[in-house]
Amino acid sequence: MITLRPASRRGHFDHGWLNTYHTFSFASYYDPAHMGFRDLRVINEDYVLGGNGFGTHPHRDMEIITYVLEGALEHRDSMGNGSVMVPGDVQRMSAGTGVTHSEYNHSKTDRVHLLQIWLLPEQAGLKPGYEQKAFTADEKRGVLRLIASRDGRDGSVSINQDVDLYATLLEPGERVEHLLHPDRHAWVQVAGGKVTLNGGLMSAGDGAAVSGESALAIAATEPAEVLLFDLN
Repeated sequence: MITLRPASRRGHFDHGWLNTYHTFSFASYYDPAHMGFRDLRVINEDYVLGGNGFGTHPHRDMEIITYVLEGALEHRDSMGNGSVMVPGDVQRMSAGTGVTHSEYNHSKTDRVHLLQIWLLPEQAGLKPGYEQKAFTADEKRGVLRLIASRDGRDGSVSINQDVDLYATLLEPGERVEHLLHPDRHAWVQVAGGKVTLNGGLMSAGDGAAVSGESALAIAATEPAEVLLFDLN
């Protein structure tokens, strides 16, 4: 069964400096029908104007993945990490027993467009941690590139949960397939462009919950970027 989560039905707030869309309930957006899917708790699509960002704030007991789609995002945290993320970079921050961090648009003029993803950890009270890696467009072109996993295999960032996260870039007519084990589920998030998922059309911002399917076929009808979560 594939259940579409249309982009137009997400929670949406325009704060001026931040234009944000929430796939699942988050902050002041509450929808009991969309509290997350399996261990996936948050997918926020954020557009942050130049010279703005999220000031220092705390998190705990959450695996936080940041995926930049456009522009550059400056990160600082209480573990001493600092970086500027650009498209292709994948950052994992394990909040564990508690961290504080800030995220700012690195540019004073251009906007930054990103996805912030939260996953529930396999257990509470883990030691906070951080990892960041770059994945080139060529690595993702026409294939499902593993970018995050529990064991960090194939050069992916490691996360404290039994989840495999893949990314792909597809040109019109290109197609990728993913096999699902009988006891696994999936979430497909279209970050850009248009695709079909097992024949059903999906556009930028759309998501889909998948259960009881043995295989997923994603085909682009225009240039597209897609994330696929393989979940327990």
